[in-house]
Amino acid sequence: MAESTKHVFLRASANRFSIELMLVGGVAIAIVMLFVTLRSTPISVIEIIFVATAIMAVVLGFLKSREPFYSFQLNYKRITYYHKVGEWSIEISNISSVGIPIASDGFEQVELNAVGIKLKDETRFLNDLHPRLACKLLIEQRHIFLQAVKMHCKSGSCPSEWLVEPSEFQAGSGQIYTGLIAMFANRMQHLHTLTGYHLLLPANVLDRDIWDFSNLMNHWKLNPEMVVQELLDKQATVARSNRNDS
Repeated sequence: MAESTKHVFLRASANRFSIELMLVGGVAIAIVMLFVTLRSTPISVIEIIFVATAIMAVVLGFLKSREPFYSFQLNYKRITYYHKVGEWSIEISNISSVGIPIASDGFEQVELNAVGIKLKDETRFLNDLHPRLACKLLIEQRHIFLQAVKMHCKSGSCPSEWLVEPSEFQAGSGQIYTGLIAMFANRMQHLHTLTGYHLLLPANVLDRDIWDFSNLMNHWKLNPEMVVQELLDKQATVARSNRNDS
């Protein structure tokens, strides 16, 4: 593989154990139904609860299986995030900083369960963002954003536009956005006001804890070639070890 095209994929935690959950849940349901069928007494409350739990495991496994197998791709020039409805990419030159967002009311501070990215130029990101993905991210990340809003608003009232994003946005360059992209752009601005970051990477889409991922991103930002190669070497070592164990 040519040096200029080297890239590494990072596994999504949201996709892990999906098959295992469906298998365990399915087997549990089959066992209970078999016992109930073979005996004359009616199904008990405990068995009903057991079946309900097994059904929940199957449903959870199915939902997890719909998530992308890989959540991120890193190469020497950009990071790409994969979502089940689309993807976005950010060039390394457009990343100002990466860290853990902190919500504060002036006295108390709370770390948000996510990694934050501060952009240098929002328009470069917004121009490539698909409205469908923007809509999903607005919904899925709203609880994290509201956590920051609630912390900030402990000391007083909150602007109404923080709770309902306006559908029009004018960037610093003068470019005007409307619809879902404008709503996402306004969310980015409000998030930046509250935490100093424009974008959130929730913990459930990462392949490691938020602090390790933040540290990885900062090292990648400083030396992408070295970090990508180290990740590739580590994945190759794990793959060889798994083959030897089997």
